Amino acid sequence: MSDLLLAYYGDDFSGSTDVMEALTIEGVPTVLFLSPPTPDDLAQFPDCRAAGVAGISRSQSPAWMSENLIPIFRAMRQLGAPLFHYKVCSTFDSSPTVGNIGRAIEIGREVFETGTVPLVVGAPALRRYVAFGNLFAAAGSEIFRIDQHPTMSRHPITPMAEADLRLHLRQQTSLRVSRIGLLNIRRGTALADYQQARESGAPIVLFDTLDNSDLPAIGACVWESRQPQGSFIAGSSGIEYSLTAHWRSANMIPAAPVIPDAGEVDRLLVVSGSCSPGTAEQIAWAQAHGFQGVAIDARKLVEGADEQQRVVTDTLAGLQAGRSVVAYTAFGPDSPMKIEGGASFGNVLGLRLGELASLLVQRSGVGRCVIAGGDTSGQASRALQIRALRMIRPMAPGSPLCRAWRGTGEPLEILLKGGQVGGPRLFGEVKSGRTDTHHTSVI
Repeated sequence: MSDLLLAYYGDDFSGSTDVMEALTIEGVPTVLFLSPPTPDDLAQFPDCRAAGVAGISRSQSPAWMSENLIPIFRAMRQLGAPLFHYKVCSTFDSSPTVGNIGRAIEIGREVFETGTVPLVVGAPALRRYVAFGNLFAAAGSEIFRIDQHPTMSRHPITPMAEADLRLHLRQQTSLRVSRIGLLNIRRGTALADYQQARESGAPIVLFDTLDNSDLPAIGACVWESRQPQGSFIAGSSGIEYSLTAHWRSANMIPAAPVIPDAGEVDRLLVVSGSCSPGTAEQIAWAQAHGFQGVAIDARKLVEGADEQQRVVTDTLAGLQAGRSVVAYTAFGPDSPMKIEGGASFGNVLGLRLGELASLLVQRSGVGRCVIAGGDTSGQASRALQIRALRMIRPMAPGSPLCRAWRGTGEPLEILLKGGQVGGPRLFGEVKSGRTDTHHTSVI
């Protein structure tokens, strides 16, 4: 019998660490693997109650999903966890051709023989909200409907043009999407409404989520309606925040642990493939506070090795001189270095940046690094031969500092962050190993 409460697959790497953080800070020890773990792999982490796989499906086609997600899901089902979560970004950016969430849900329903899939996207801790079926997300101090968000409405590969998640999913799957609304959650009828939806054969049920008071009821719906053979569920880390809220109310998990600071390092390496304005603020802050900046020409990096060698040379010079360095392909969404190359260009760029990060870590000997950008994080993690991750401490909501178990055997501390994540001082905070809670925020 499995001791796991939950297994999950993250559709990108930074989002996968988001789940690990949400569980660990609430007292559910979690380990994140780069491929489906075997029982022997899990045995190396006997204290863990949750296990995940960091994936790349957010940047892939439905055909890729059909070929790759089916065997991954089957392997994860063998772990025997009562719930299996297909984790998506809380901004839900996806399209019929790239990162198709509807297709992933179709596959999950089939593999796990789940009739009704609960879908939880809102995550108040990350300042993501769903009200009346529409998704809202923060940018700085303001909250925007996702189709008007200054970054996500202009995402270079999967721009969000529809805020109603039911209509958005209609472009990706023929499965009908029902909804449990805020008013019903707050009236206390969510569980009864969800059970009624299951009995009526609803394939997908979306939950509104506005603040933390909504989480226990949503978590109860997901947990109390699980199937004996394990259930498939989908959504952001709002799933984990909801489940842990319910588990704590039911005395199923211990008190949240006290997590100490990580300690300062003398130099930090940052490799960024993000064109988010949030990451641009972080790069600007870092360069204004002693970090050396190394701009990367994305097209040249993709087309040949000369640009890689130049960046390696410039970055190593800074690191060897004792400075922290941030190497970046773009400085915000309007950067002249941003390339409108679509998904195929983005995949190759992510691969090149992963190779670059691996070379820099190997040659510099740095013990701590940051990878910015979901796709970049996935490629860099593979190039760095990371086999598993455990959280050291939270840094920015959804992007904890982690300890990596690597095929090389060499120690490495790493933070994988999505473009939207973290306040302007994040890179300085990662270097110091502690957070300035007054300044850290989700952008």
